[in-house]
Amino acid sequence: MKMSFDYNGFLDASLARLKQEGRYRIFHDLARIVGEYPLAYSHTTGKKVTIWCSNDYLGMGHHPKVITAMKQAIDTLGAGAGGTRNIAGNHHLLIELEALLATLHQKEAALTFTSGYVANEAALSTLCANLPDCVIFSDAENHSSMISGIKMGKCEKHIFPHNDVAALEVMLQAVTPHRPKIIAFESVYSMSGSFGNIAAITALAKKYNALTYLDEVHAVGMYGETGAGLAEREGLSDSVDIIQGTFAKGYGLIGGYIAGNSNLVDMIRSHASGFIFTTAMPPAIAAGAIASINHLRQSNNERQLQQTQTQKVKTALREAGLPVLENASHIVPLMVGNAEKCKQASDILLHDYAIYVQPINYPTVPRGSERLRITPTPFHSDAMIAELTQALVAIFAELEI
Repeated sequence: MKMSFDYNGFLDASLARLKQEGRYRIFHDLARIVGEYPLAYSHTTGKKVTIWCSNDYLGMGHHPKVITAMKQAIDTLGAGAGGTRNIAGNHHLLIELEALLATLHQKEAALTFTSGYVANEAALSTLCANLPDCVIFSDAENHSSMISGIKMGKCEKHIFPHNDVAALEVMLQAVTPHRPKIIAFESVYSMSGSFGNIAAITALAKKYNALTYLDEVHAVGMYGETGAGLAEREGLSDSVDIIQGTFAKGYGLIGGYIAGNSNLVDMIRSHASGFIFTTAMPPAIAAGAIASINHLRQSNNERQLQQTQTQKVKTALREAGLPVLENASHIVPLMVGNAEKCKQASDILLHDYAIYVQPINYPTVPRGSERLRITPTPFHSDAMIAELTQALVAIFAELEI
């Protein structure tokens, strides 16, 4: 007689393997402190810690304009949206936000989603599924949300080596001209900090009549004269068909969006289940996003200081002999190359030095390329940079990294 499947036994063994490999993820109980960013109170350790790994790159999640706008929205419009966009959740602040996003990216229209992940998954799956006999070309280092959307779209896909424009062109040449084509890539790759080759890829797209889909989530708010991203900085916004972004990083909130040609955006709005069947963004989030975008359209101070502090961190770590992965962006990957040691380094930083940097392990990065991902902000002082550097030098020596 066959034994019944042991669910608990399977789950226990699966989790034990993750722990043994050093890949089990622990979510530290943090309370960020308004007015003291990047400090937070750690309920894990019972003391204040300095956060060095936040995606709130510019500290806009604590900006007075953002907080005030969110409070006013709650006082006047309430907490929730009240439904999906097509039922009763289509409030005016969302209309205002989408108009602002279209203006920001010099596009005809924009559409908001509950997260950047959902924006990628919904938009790419809809494009792949609805463009007849579509072929998509995806950079090998694209985010999980893009990969998920492409898989859900079930169209023919080709993965080109990261930033390898020559390989991409060979793949494009092999597809008959009449078929619709999409090239999906990022402007800033979050784990390596490398820049996507927007100019070369958009030139290829024009040559082979392909649509371009550019994920700018780690660039919006951070680059360009008005914070519209790397495409704006390079003067290439008009060359990109669909720009996807988020409010969860440079803008300090949560939510995602796409911006592009009005017909493309309307097609996604009309077909994407990830948009149609989920409750709309709450008014307070939309109000905060509007305030954050408007502030960063006018102010370069945050961007400039963030870049200054990033260069100081890179220089300090490099001069200390630590293995910084070089790039031109605001992300500072510190290579470890071992999952167990990466977690150990993170734990020691937290418990011994009151510094929080989470370990980055597989499947976020390939095995053997584990790292600590450091993200300086305008609010990390020179003294904090010195403390981080000294702690890392001691820990890397202790763990023989």
